[in-house]
Amino acid sequence: MGCPSPDWPARLSAVAAAVDVRDPGQLFAANAGGSQVEEDRDDFGANQFDLCIAIGTLDSVNELPRALGMIARALEPDAPLIGAISGANSLPALRSALIEAGRHKGRIVGRTHPRIDASTLAPLLSAAGFNMPVVDLDRVRLRYRDLDDLILDLRRMGATSVLAQRSPPMTRGEINLARQAFAAQATDGRTEEIVEILHFLAWSQ
Repeated sequence: MGCPSPDWPARLSAVAAAVDVRDPGQLFAANAGGSQVEEDRDDFGANQFDLCIAIGTLDSVNELPRALGMIARALEPDAPLIGAISGANSLPALRSALIEAGRHKGRIVGRTHPRIDASTLAPLLSAAGFNMPVVDLDRVRLRYRDLDDLILDLRRMGATSVLAQRSPPMTRGEINLARQAFAAQATDGRTEEIVEILHFLAWSQ
């Protein structure tokens, strides 16, 4: 579930008899020879798989509890779900720069989609029908020369906002204020940004 690299299915085939690739992104799915799905809407069937690896997409579904329930239903009993998603405390420098720019213009609006906090993921897995959920947290620290380099990285990853109801476009003045606020956090000419990654493991009932 989620296939950012088309090489992964072939690598998994070395240890698995069959690999079924699903991804909410049309291009990611096509590049990996898989099918496009919406995790909280598509029915994967019951007892279809003995392992699910979910990489980087579950943080952006509309109804995460429903998506986890659909995955649990698709797994055979005692099958593992292994995954990783970005956590709620990701991109603090970007978020603070956007808030600062909005404050100057008198309109602070949501420009990043909400993400899951580490402390709530294990209870969500349990409520969806998984046993023994374990969540580990990793923080990847990156350094950027300016805000534009960070935005370029996010666009290349397809990791910009997926909010269905888009906020009003930023004015040129707001963009410049955000750039200045991002640069103000710099040390030695670069601003540190953090991506929080939640690694999780749970077992179907």
